[in-house]
Amino acid sequence: MAVDVTSFVLLFALMLLVGVFTTKFSTRLGLPSLVLFLFVGMILNEFIYFDNVELTQLIGIMALIIILFEGGTQTKWHNMRPVLAPAGVLATVGVLLTSVIIGLAAFYIFDFTMLEGMLFGAIVGSTDAAAVFSVLGSKNINKRLTATLEAESGTNDPMAVFLTIVFIEMIQVPETTIWSAIGDFFVQMGFGLIFGLLFGLLSVLLINKIQLDVSGMYPLLALGSAALTYGFTDYIGGSGFLAVYVMAVVVGNSDLMHKFSIVRFNEGFAWMMQIIMFIFLGMLVFPSNLITVGWKGILLAIILMFVARPIATVICMIFFKHNAREQLFLAWTGLKGAVPIVLATYPIVAGVENGHIIFNAVFFVVLISALVQGSTLSPLATKLGLTEEGSDFDPSGFEMINLGNTNSEIIKLPIGKRSPVVHATLIDITLPSDTLVIGIVREEKLVTPTGTTSIEIGDTLFVLSEKEKRPQVREVFLGKKEQKEKASPNKWWHKFVGKKD
Repeated sequence: MAVDVTSFVLLFALMLLVGVFTTKFSTRLGLPSLVLFLFVGMILNEFIYFDNVELTQLIGIMALIIILFEGGTQTKWHNMRPVLAPAGVLATVGVLLTSVIIGLAAFYIFDFTMLEGMLFGAIVGSTDAAAVFSVLGSKNINKRLTATLEAESGTNDPMAVFLTIVFIEMIQVPETTIWSAIGDFFVQMGFGLIFGLLFGLLSVLLINKIQLDVSGMYPLLALGSAALTYGFTDYIGGSGFLAVYVMAVVVGNSDLMHKFSIVRFNEGFAWMMQIIMFIFLGMLVFPSNLITVGWKGILLAIILMFVARPIATVICMIFFKHNAREQLFLAWTGLKGAVPIVLATYPIVAGVENGHIIFNAVFFVVLISALVQGSTLSPLATKLGLTEEGSDFDPSGFEMINLGNTNSEIIKLPIGKRSPVVHATLIDITLPSDTLVIGIVREEKLVTPTGTTSIEIGDTLFVLSEKEKRPQVREVFLGKKEQKEKASPNKWWHKFVGKKD
């Protein structure tokens, strides 16, 4: 038993270390890190035999919960709200169209039955959140397009999961029809949205009100809330993945105690889970198995990248104001990643006859998609003129640092170009009583504040104040608009529908 434990610890350490160095290597090569993680897993499988599909599926689901939570907390609501309509259409109609087109192609190319072809299409039809968040996260690509793609990838998993499960049921139970399952889809989406909002608001309230003796517990509290959101929503028949993403968007765009530590912890934890997930997924595949799908897999990947996704994107964007360059970029950013491979384990677990062939073909298509599309996103955006300079800070960066059980806190305030105190000196700013600016970070350097220190765009201020004066501090440095939203009891509803106070 001791030998097994030691071997497991060594394997876990190897996964993390190789994953970290692989990330650095992939950045220099301009490749998505998931490609190299998959290769690492395939190489390890040559030395360590591994075929536990159920365990890999569980690891994949847990990793996706954490990745969606991390990505959702980084999503800016004010960027996301204007693109909800196009993102929603891409996440539903777009996935359906892509699935049908690639499913028909798989039917002819692999000589599958029609239902097996549609099952393959459903598995690879969605844009993967883990791939999109990791690839777009460090790029200065047009905010509207980035928000559209992040919202699409964060909300299209329910459609892919729904179609995958329905086609598996139709294969195993011929009497099942897709029409009988349409109601379930709307139930899943509705429950996912409702409970995502509910758990998000409750999580914010819990984190801000509870007094924990150890500050390091707050990231675990947030992560536990995300897992509870998925588990409860999935248990009652809703979409757990959608609920987690919605919950995370609520948490990430709220005034939150210990926000910095929560975000940083989950960023590192999400990377760890991404490394482990992709390596385990890679370990399910032997290189020799990929050869068996050979030219068929390449042909399907080409059809997916150059036919299915572009056609679906053009049809979905007909009624939205996206020019040809933006549509081209949206079409090319249909990245595939962890979700299709995790979904590809479903037919194997369910005992579908051609389950292993489907899995190998999906793996091959995902590998080519991530390798080709992921490595060309940034050059394509530059070529199309869709990049932009890093711009204004936004109020969602507002953060409170609790000072133990005292009545005081340190407020972290990013100063954007719309702040009323830009270019003002501290001596000219009227602060609430017992409030003090204790530090300014400017261009990664600490500036010791004095009365003659002026506030500049891009500064990050650290303000010591009493908790009950937080709204006044916000008003001074961020303006009255944000303060009115804070004071409104229907803040989140007004934000959701775009209503002005």
